[in-house]
Amino acid sequence: MEKQYIIDDMTVRDTWRLFHIMAEFVEGFENLAEIQPAISFFGSARCKEGDPLYTRTYELAKLVAKNGFNIITGGGGGVMAAANKGASEEGVKSVGCNIELPFEQKPNTYSNLSLHFRYFFVRKVMFVKYAMAYIVMPGGFGTLDECFEALTLIQTRKIRSFPVILVDSSYWTPVLGWMTNHLLEHSLISPEDLHIFKVMDDPEEIVEYVKRFVIL
Repeated sequence: MEKQYIIDDMTVRDTWRLFHIMAEFVEGFENLAEIQPAISFFGSARCKEGDPLYTRTYELAKLVAKNGFNIITGGGGGVMAAANKGASEEGVKSVGCNIELPFEQKPNTYSNLSLHFRYFFVRKVMFVKYAMAYIVMPGGFGTLDECFEALTLIQTRKIRSFPVILVDSSYWTPVLGWMTNHLLEHSLISPEDLHIFKVMDDPEEIVEYVKRFVIL
């Protein structure tokens, strides 16, 4: 009797899903091929226009754009909208890499190049591949995820080292204290790992720090 094989429906769907993943990579690579020099901005999607965090991001993004950098964000609201707004007003490329989510994430209107992703990991590749620096504003789980993934990739030398700037010392100092008092103290990281990133506040100093690593 001929042996019967049962084809698992989930396996079939996963196989076809690979084509969608490939399509997202192709779309991202083709649209961002000439985006450099660019800086990726990260931060909370939940702050509103008029909030101090929104205003601070907007002003920093304008200054970054005035110095010749295009800006890439996650394409949503809050910090992402503020950064895209600052970039678009200065006439540089303002990229929004939007992600499909069941709540919270709606594309902002300030991107002059908007890409849409279903998969977080594809979207993260775009941030890392095309950014010459990361500017990380205060944010929640998503912001921390994107920040620490970049730090891990730099730490493990899977990507080139580039500036990762955590903006707002009042927000990030407790995180740095936890790294020092717990991770470093228990030998879970090395002392040099604390130099992969920099905590900064002054917009002018942030821009000058980035320019030290980038030839425009």
